[in-house]
Amino acid sequence: MDNNISCEMKVETGDAGYVLEDVPHLSDYIPDLPTYPNPLRSNPAYSVVKQYFVDADDTVPQKVVVHKDGPRGIHFRRAGPRQRVYFTPDEVHAAIVTCGGLCPGLNTVIREIVCALYHMYGVTKVLGIDGGYRGFYSKNTITLTPKVVNDIHKRGGTIIGTSRGGHDKPKIVDSIQDRGINQVYIIGGDGTQKGAAVIYQEVRRRGLKAVVAGIPKTIDNDIPVIDKSFGFDTAVEEAQRAINAAHVEAESAENGIGVVKLMGRYSGFIAMYATLASRDVDLCLIPESPFYLEGEGGLLEYVEKRLKDNGHMVIVVAEGAGQELLAAESLNSPTAQQDASGNKLLQDVGLWISDKIKRHFARQTSMPITLKYIDPTYMVRAVPSNASDNVYCTLLAQSCVHGVMAGYTGFTSGLVNGRQTYIPFNRITEKQNNVVITDRMWARLLSSTNQPSFLRPKEIIEVRKQEELQTDEENSAKTNDI
Repeated sequence: MDNNISCEMKVETGDAGYVLEDVPHLSDYIPDLPTYPNPLRSNPAYSVVKQYFVDADDTVPQKVVVHKDGPRGIHFRRAGPRQRVYFTPDEVHAAIVTCGGLCPGLNTVIREIVCALYHMYGVTKVLGIDGGYRGFYSKNTITLTPKVVNDIHKRGGTIIGTSRGGHDKPKIVDSIQDRGINQVYIIGGDGTQKGAAVIYQEVRRRGLKAVVAGIPKTIDNDIPVIDKSFGFDTAVEEAQRAINAAHVEAESAENGIGVVKLMGRYSGFIAMYATLASRDVDLCLIPESPFYLEGEGGLLEYVEKRLKDNGHMVIVVAEGAGQELLAAESLNSPTAQQDASGNKLLQDVGLWISDKIKRHFARQTSMPITLKYIDPTYMVRAVPSNASDNVYCTLLAQSCVHGVMAGYTGFTSGLVNGRQTYIPFNRITEKQNNVVITDRMWARLLSSTNQPSFLRPKEIIEVRKQEELQTDEENSAKTNDI
């Protein structure tokens, strides 16, 4: 893929250290485009709304907390409808594609994009691309109308199908050009958004009047900049069912242990928030926080102590936790292998840690245990979104449609400090969002579970140094870009 995506980011500066990281626009490479009054002017549903159109100079700060003498910092363009649009309803031929793994809320996003195009802007030609990126060139399309998508938000999954990989830039853009598609809505994670950025670059290189916009999707909540990803609240809520079941099993047996494996390949947000919400968890393990099994202060010693004190315990482990320990034990580790999306293949840390605990207590005849292992991964992914996520999906979808109709392109629609914004693709894909184990939220978890941090004093200092160095490098990179 093209590594020069960042060169397209438009940066504007202002007084007091104000920086706007703006998104591209059709007018950047197609001159003298006609504009039209926004159809929302005559939409009866919005006739009573005061100041419904967003001012061209409205921006949203990335960081809401600043020092009184510090710079105002980075801002993003505020999302919402504009006074003028760059498409007439009759000329729009939109396409929606979903890529990557399943996530609660996918169908809601699809539904709301279709309904916003139809009911707000009068667009009647909307296609669903069947089966992810490869559907552009290897499968049939699905005609989407408000009637077709009316009830899909009540179902899990995605009605237009999804897949990993399949990103063939020339074939995809050829398909867009041949079909006369001029609005492409791409729903997916960081890998999908990288692909969207490459598609945008090729569309721009060819000089096509076609907008490419993304809606970030990751159940792990590992996309940076945005407040959270859709489906995350539902995932945390659904994870409670598994944790509650594990707690019941553990509490009902002598020296009972319930182990629950949750999603979190690189980031442990689901495990952390589900643990905080549950209050029944005694130990939470995430990829960002290393741990060790044997010896003083190790995990097995803590498990033994907890059983002696309480008679039962619940362990929540994110799927990416402890992978370095599993790799060290296995010469045939699959950690170097990747799936079609470029994610490394993980070993089952839940089964591994359950086996380690069983073996440890098998050597101690004085303390027999009963261990139950629960993996609800695919149950969590497949459920429909809850009320909170349904509202969030609606705002994301409508904001994206407003931006596309206004001619913005090469952007992702996302929530920043509680406000809908348009974010350049490169900011979404430049790094992953991770739990900061020196932050207050992780400290809240440790105080809730009363588990040790498994970090020795020297390791804590080293972690802090690494995080400070990373922050300095990011700030330096931002300054150089400006």
